[in-house]
Amino acid sequence: MQGLGPLFVFIIIVLVVTNTIKLLREWERGVVLRLGKFQAVRGPGITFVIPGIERMYRVNTRVITVDVPPQDIITKDNITLKVHAVVFFHIFSPRETIINVEDWYAATYQKAQTVLRNVLGQFELDDLLAQIDSINHRLQSILDAETGQWGIKVDAVEVKHVDLPQEMQRAMAKQAEAERERRSKIIAAEGEYQASTRLAEAADIMGRHPITLQLRYLQTLSEIAVENNSTVIFPLPLDLVRPFLEMQERVGRV
Repeated sequence: MQGLGPLFVFIIIVLVVTNTIKLLREWERGVVLRLGKFQAVRGPGITFVIPGIERMYRVNTRVITVDVPPQDIITKDNITLKVHAVVFFHIFSPRETIINVEDWYAATYQKAQTVLRNVLGQFELDDLLAQIDSINHRLQSILDAETGQWGIKVDAVEVKHVDLPQEMQRAMAKQAEAERERRSKIIAAEGEYQASTRLAEAADIMGRHPITLQLRYLQTLSEIAVENNSTVIFPLPLDLVRPFLEMQERVGRV
């Protein structure tokens, strides 16, 4: 029994020291309450807490990621979607985080879900898909204003995925196909217009300079001779052979 006395004292000393000396890592802060009243924010490093009188709450100041599960959203044009988002935030004031909210992580999680549904419900589907970056900034701004009183700074909100109904996906695919066909017809019509304009200009030049028509005629004969092995009967224009006929007449007169 006498040997148990020193061991019991040693155990008590170890427990007291363990509850007195706290080691806070670089990203941790300790919110210390003395007799239930806020005393100080301590850390990082070694800090001392008076057992039975002071109590310390550890707070992680690193960036925390909240994965918001798919939320059912009804857009302004009455289309039901499932939207999946991610929230990035960190604690900038450990005192407000411990004192002003009971469970800061759950509170931020629930607030992110509510803000996501409320904000996205104000947009039509086309605007939601086209303005996703500005919507992310708007979500971040609204959520940051809500969580600031809890000592939490929202760094970013990112909409990861928008799940459309099957019938809406088919309708959008048909719309995209119709748009591509429309653009194809416009491009083809523009090409025909440019080609006709060039042909009109060429005809005007040939009308003012008849020799160019004869040169084009000879060039066409040369291309046909190279590309085709069959015999082609091609009528010669009278203007092309007239100089030779006139020369023959002059020789006959002499």
